[in-house]
Amino acid sequence: MSAAELELIHVSERDRIEQWRHEALERAGYDAEAAVVLAASHDIDLHDAVSLLERGCTVELALQILL
Repeated sequence: MSAAELELIHVSERDRIEQWRHEALERAGYDAEAAVVLAASHDIDLHDAVSLLERGCTVELALQILL
Protein backbone atom coordinates (compact mmCIF):
# COMPACT_ATOMS: atom_id res chain seq x y z
CA MET A 1 0.00 0.00 0.00
CA SER A 2 1.39 3.39 -0.96
CA ALA A 3 1.82 6.36 1.38
CA ALA A 4 -0.97 8.16 -0.47
CA GLU A 5 -3.36 5.25 0.10
CA LEU A 6 -2.48 5.15 3.80
CA GLU A 7 -3.11 8.90 4.07
CA LEU A 8 -6.52 8.48 2.40
CA ILE A 9 -7.46 5.77 4.91
CA HIS A 10 -6.33 7.99 7.79
CA VAL A 11 -8.35 10.97 6.51
CA SER A 12 -11.43 8.81 5.97
CA GLU A 13 -11.22 7.41 9.50
CA ARG A 14 -10.77 10.91 10.96
CA ASP A 15 -13.79 12.12 8.97
CA ARG A 16 -15.92 9.25 10.28
CA ILE A 17 -14.87 9.99 13.86
CA GLU A 18 -15.61 13.70 13.49
CA GLN A 19 -19.02 12.93 11.96
CA TRP A 20 -19.83 10.59 14.85
CA ARG A 21 -18.72 13.23 17.38
CA HIS A 22 -20.75 15.91 15.56
CA GLU A 23 -23.91 13.80 15.67
CA ALA A 24 -23.42 13.00 19.37
CA LEU A 25 -22.90 16.68 20.20
CA GLU A 26 -26.02 17.74 18.30
CA ARG A 27 -28.06 15.03 20.08
CA ALA A 28 -26.78 16.42 23.37
CA GLY A 29 -28.06 19.90 22.49
CA TYR A 30 -25.25 21.76 20.74
CA ASP A 31 -26.24 23.71 17.63
CA ALA A 32 -24.72 22.57 14.32
CA GLU A 33 -21.98 25.21 14.25
CA ALA A 34 -20.81 24.54 17.82
CA ALA A 35 -20.95 20.80 17.19
CA VAL A 36 -18.67 21.15 14.14
CA VAL A 37 -16.10 23.13 16.13
CA LEU A 38 -16.14 20.71 19.06
CA ALA A 39 -16.15 17.61 16.86
CA ALA A 40 -13.01 18.81 15.08
CA SER A 41 -11.27 19.62 18.38
CA HIS A 42 -9.83 16.23 19.21
CA ASP A 43 -8.31 17.50 22.45
CA ILE A 44 -11.82 18.10 23.85
CA ASP A 45 -13.34 15.07 25.51
CA LEU A 46 -16.75 14.29 24.02
CA HIS A 47 -18.10 13.00 27.33
CA ASP A 48 -17.09 16.21 29.10
CA ALA A 49 -18.82 18.30 26.45
CA VAL A 50 -22.04 16.31 26.73
CA SER A 51 -21.87 16.21 30.53
CA LEU A 52 -21.72 19.99 30.80
CA LEU A 53 -25.09 20.32 29.05
CA GLU A 54 -26.57 17.45 31.06
CA ARG A 55 -25.58 19.27 34.25
CA GLY A 56 -27.38 22.43 33.16
CA CYS A 57 -24.77 24.56 31.40
CA THR A 58 -25.94 26.61 28.49
CA VAL A 59 -24.24 25.94 25.18
CA GLU A 60 -22.52 29.31 25.42
CA LEU A 61 -21.11 28.58 28.87
CA ALA A 62 -20.06 25.07 27.88
CA LEU A 63 -18.17 26.48 24.88
CA GLN A 64 -16.40 29.01 27.11
CA ILE A 65 -15.34 26.22 29.45
CA LEU A 66 -14.26 23.82 26.72
CA LEU A 67 -12.57 26.22 24.33
